[in-house]
Amino acid sequence: MPLPNLETWMWTEACETVDRAERLHRQFFRPAVMNAKRPMWEPPIDIFETSCEFNVMIALPGVAPEHLDVLLEDGFLVIDGHRRLPTSTESYIRRLEIPYGQFKRRVELPVGRFEIHTRVFENGCLLITLRKT
Repeated sequence: MPLPNLETWMWTEACETVDRAERLHRQFFRPAVMNAKRPMWEPPIDIFETSCEFNVMIALPGVAPEHLDVLLEDGFLVIDGHRRLPTSTESYIRRLEIPYGQFKRRVELPVGRFEIHTRVFENGCLLITLRKT
């Protein structure tokens, strides 16, 4: 491949990679239901299932455990909380990429009965283990 074409190809690949990263960022930190009474965002989750447990890991860096509510509601696991802005009134915001404010995530559970077994908050993630009953 001649040098000018190689440079064009590399530049195109770099731009496409940035576009993919921005799409993923919008997907993971998208605003929740737009008809909500106040703006909310949804944290990204991972779900793992075994024969006796259903595990949900929620990425919540910067969220204090006391600012979280977790409950089972009509076939859903509901995680509700608030991430506070870590600035004082004297600071100027130069960039704001991490979502702040009220968040809510509703995870539809498979058919069955579940009970919250453990809630472990570690390294900015909340791991909820639901025991199948």
